[in-house]
Amino acid sequence: MFVKNQLIELTIEDITDTGEGIGHVDGFTVFVSRAVPGDTVRARIIKVKKTYAIAKAEKILTPAAGRVEPECPVAGPCGGCQLSFLSYEAQLQMKQKKVEDCIRRIGGFAEVPVLPIIGMDNPFGYRNKGQFPVGGVNGSVYPVLGFYAGHSHRIVPTKRCMMLWDGHEKILNAVIDYLMKSGAKPYDEETGKGLVRHVLMRRGAATGEVSVCLVVNGRAIPNPEILWESLQEIDGVVGLCLNVNTSRTNVILGRETIPLFGSVTITDYIGDVSFVISPTSFYQVNPVQMKVLYDTALSYAGLTGNEVVWDLYCGIGTISLFLAKHAKRVIGVEIVEDAIKNAKANATRNNLKNAEFHCGAAEEVVPRLIAEDETVKPDVVVVDPPRKGCEKSLLETILSMEPARIVYVSCDPATLARDLRILADGGYRVDRVQPVDQFPGSVHVETVVLLCRKAEQADRHIAVDYEPQGRHMEKRL
Repeated sequence: MFVKNQLIELTIEDITDTGEGIGHVDGFTVFVSRAVPGDTVRARIIKVKKTYAIAKAEKILTPAAGRVEPECPVAGPCGGCQLSFLSYEAQLQMKQKKVEDCIRRIGGFAEVPVLPIIGMDNPFGYRNKGQFPVGGVNGSVYPVLGFYAGHSHRIVPTKRCMMLWDGHEKILNAVIDYLMKSGAKPYDEETGKGLVRHVLMRRGAATGEVSVCLVVNGRAIPNPEILWESLQEIDGVVGLCLNVNTSRTNVILGRETIPLFGSVTITDYIGDVSFVISPTSFYQVNPVQMKVLYDTALSYAGLTGNEVVWDLYCGIGTISLFLAKHAKRVIGVEIVEDAIKNAKANATRNNLKNAEFHCGAAEEVVPRLIAEDETVKPDVVVVDPPRKGCEKSLLETILSMEPARIVYVSCDPATLARDLRILADGGYRVDRVQPVDQFPGSVHVETVVLLCRKAEQADRHIAVDYEPQGRHMEKRL
């Protein structure tokens, strides 16, 4: 139907999970980059497949109602912020609709109300983690840092990201200066040669502590003291380390981290609970909305101090320990061994003796522990799975535990809706659905859901003394 480089005109109807606009020409699906729902565009066909085509918007003929000029100077080529062409209010509306559509269309919950999304007062400067690929320009040894262009590993040079904290560009300038002085070569993905692959930086929002990590194709860098001397002049920097990744892969981090100077880890707080975060730890990148997310989860859990809570997919224990001060006992389960080690250390650090952590697949760990001790049977189960959602075997395990309440924290509305249907068919009522904008500028949205056993009453839910520090989108009918 189409040929490469053909120009077409179409109206964008929806958007994919990776930020491409979706339109149709004579019933044929076309995915269009740099286009948002409501745009009418002239686009050039890049690739044609059997059931769809891929195109790039070359001219916006009629802009969507919420379309704006991005504030970021590299918004077009950079693959990071897919919704930077929309006003923030329009972004919130789109994410609200996305959650509502999935809950109703995939989950089949026609009557379940979706609460207005909780957005941010300032949707910029929120990220506490940045990772910048390092490369050369047209084979030159002169290093560049930036972000990958969409669907490629071509680096868009930039030292400034509007989603990161003020001052992060000083770290990048220090790294560039070091690479030039030391002669350390950027890594080349095509040849597998070169040394420095990525710059990873993390910041504790509550403490201001910053760690810097170079991901390297080796186990050492020349004259690291040159870089450390520059980094020490930057506010908040507490340490420099290396992460070893010698594999020919596009996976960013390797398994081994080597300390060089100062501390490998930083400290941050969620409420009054402190966490030690390493370069490889999973930790939510938006501390403001993370607190909103966890406060909502705490409210939905309805804890009075007498409950046993299971946190499945517990990671380094962020939700577990946040809930532990309000529960009788919290049991976290996670399949990643290093995360469990961090969770145990964080529990000890906060003197939370009612929190315990177990390594393994939840569907295997849970039945074993309950068989050994009936008192660990949960009143509340919390799940915070990856984007693919919960394993079906885990959902079956949760249903067999028969908790009074389930709190589901999701980063993908489609897999959330799928899992909610399984839980609802197993005897639970979907009581509340709260979207939270954890990633302004991107297509992603977090959602917190409360499910109650159908024999239970929703009025057992209690609310914590909490006022969100963001803005709710007005409900639009």
